[in-house]
Amino acid sequence: MRETTVTAPAVRPAAAPPALGGPGLFTVLLAAALPLVDFFIVNVALPAIGADLAAGEAVLELVVAGYGVAYAVLLVLGGRLGDLFGRRRLFLGGMAAFGLTSLACGLAPGAWSLVAARVAQGASAAAMLPQVLATIQSATSGARRAKAMSLYGATAGLAMVVGQILGGVLVAADVAGTGWRAIFLVNVPVVVVGLALAARYVPETRSQHPEPVDGPGTVLLAVSLLTLLAPLTEGRAAGWPLWTWLSLAAFPFAVGAFWVVERRADRSGRTPLVPPSLFGVPSMRRGLELLLPFSIGFSGFMFMIALALQQGAGLGPVPAGLALAPMAVAYLLVSLAGPRLIARHGTRVVTAGAALQGVGLLLILLTVWRDWPRLDVLALLPGTAVAGAGQALQLPNVMRIVLSEVPPARAGVGSGVMVTTQQSALALGVATLGTLFLTLVPHLGMRDALLVTLLVQLGLPVLTGLLSLRLPRVSG
Repeated sequence: MRETTVTAPAVRPAAAPPALGGPGLFTVLLAAALPLVDFFIVNVALPAIGADLAAGEAVLELVVAGYGVAYAVLLVLGGRLGDLFGRRRLFLGGMAAFGLTSLACGLAPGAWSLVAARVAQGASAAAMLPQVLATIQSATSGARRAKAMSLYGATAGLAMVVGQILGGVLVAADVAGTGWRAIFLVNVPVVVVGLALAARYVPETRSQHPEPVDGPGTVLLAVSLLTLLAPLTEGRAAGWPLWTWLSLAAFPFAVGAFWVVERRADRSGRTPLVPPSLFGVPSMRRGLELLLPFSIGFSGFMFMIALALQQGAGLGPVPAGLALAPMAVAYLLVSLAGPRLIARHGTRVVTAGAALQGVGLLLILLTVWRDWPRLDVLALLPGTAVAGAGQALQLPNVMRIVLSEVPPARAGVGSGVMVTTQQSALALGVATLGTLFLTLVPHLGMRDALLVTLLVQLGLPVLTGLLSLRLPRVSG
């Protein structure tokens, strides 16, 4: 009689978590750069847009504000949808929409169609960007995650400076007669390459226990941000009509209602849009407190310097953009050393960065006071280089600290909260420091208005330096 051998079924090993390789990391960082480049690239192109489309100042403000507000309002929702439906899927869809809306911006026949396309572009960016950080959090670990987060922070800061430089170059180059339209059309081939890379190299990740979309929280967050950002960005250009003051008065009530609804959902065991329990994590709470004034100062400075160099010092778009080149170079070089510095010296590196940024701003202020209007890349080089080095020691490290203790299951929510804070602060910087600068210009002149606003801005590195002392000494 033949014996039959029964073979036990092979036990399948547990599936390894998806890994984000080098090409995938490059792809998501490319996507992270696009929305920030487009926030700043418009600054130096606004005069050309206004002349070509016969757009007044209030409409031009909407070209900037429409993008920024839509972007900020929808970011947390974009993170939640990635958790729910898959981050790679939302990433691909958001990137494709970003390319299409960039094309619509570049082909806009009039000012209001450009405003509508910019709002849609901001919404598509809000679907794409939260997936970048959530994918890094979910598909990397240990030293690789620390390196990826540092590269993300370096990319974010560099994109903000390079956007302004690139805008000046493209407007002046007048590629194939496109003029200002090239600043939007350039996104299309970049998106095509990004989609091809993402389809092959970006892994799919999602929350193991996704929560449904928080409808009341989404609406109340949108109302809260709109009641603050809309009047601040449009108020000066519109002459501060009654609706702006009513909107600002409604802001604290909208925030209060949002917080009550979110806290109630959190305590009942559901996952609200912005879980208040996330702010119980010291690294996130303290990191966001620092990110807010840093981003306000960054965007306010970039907006002011673009106007001052072009309209006050008489520089063209290219020289005005290139005046910031030392800041970009210093930022890139110093940010690459960030992980080693943090590993060796802890989060006091952030404190040193705030001090360096303050010194850089002071050098820029002294240069404006002494050399105006003879400002060029050489005159501004000491101040911009030192400020760029200081910024590089802060932003990448703070972003890494904010998300260091967020569990992977809440990666989308955590990244959405962080990027919403950053984007809202960028819009606030233009609205507050930019409004102060433009209000002072008719009374003091361009030079003295810039000096006064730079003096006010010096308080922000002081504040970030003090707040950095509350960070955990060792970054996770």
